[in-house]
Amino acid sequence: MQKAKVLLVDDHDIVRAGFQQLLDMHPQIEIIAQANNSQKAFEIYKLAKPDVVIMDLSMPSDADSVEATTAQGGIEAISKIMSFDTNAKVIVLTVWESNPYPANLVKAGVKGYLTKRCAPDELVQAVLTVYKGGEHFSESIKAIINGSEGEESPLSQLTKREMQIFGLLAKGQSAAFIAESMFLSTKTVHAHRSNILRKLKLSNNSELVHLAIREGIVQP
Repeated sequence: MQKAKVLLVDDHDIVRAGFQQLLDMHPQIEIIAQANNSQKAFEIYKLAKPDVVIMDLSMPSDADSVEATTAQGGIEAISKIMSFDTNAKVIVLTVWESNPYPANLVKAGVKGYLTKRCAPDELVQAVLTVYKGGEHFSESIKAIINGSEGEESPLSQLTKREMQIFGLLAKGQSAAFIAESMFLSTKTVHAHRSNILRKLKLSNNSELVHLAIREGIVQP
């Protein structure tokens, strides 16, 4: 029986241990690797090529960062993984369950979004569903995605690629850095930046950063 190979990403050892114990009990799921920051998650993904990634949002960007007070670390990891592999199957498992995160990450291409309040059986079902090519979202997340809770984020206008670039620009990354990390030309990155500013009715990067702060993408 072929198993779903899973990369488990969370910055808390005890949380990962609990999820691993739960998932390892299922005969069709195998945890092949774990990571506790976004950079390590990306590096492991490139090497291990897991079938499914379970990703928390609150985590450090790298081993030198100790605090994870926002969702940026997980968003960064998702952006890098999906830029490297557009077919990546990512399930978000997090405490961040209000706008703008669910809508924006679904827009970015994640295949599942669960809150850490979900039942253990739901996590198992989500992994198997996503592994087989489907999608799985908690009921509360579906309500947000379908627009029944809160106003639509202006970022909903952006394409998946534009959303990824928006996040990196908001962190102050240069066009050259973004081009290298996303395997694009600098010219293409500049073109995407122009489209992002136009769609969001922004004039410059400073306004872009302020919008990212309001939307909870980066911390002030």
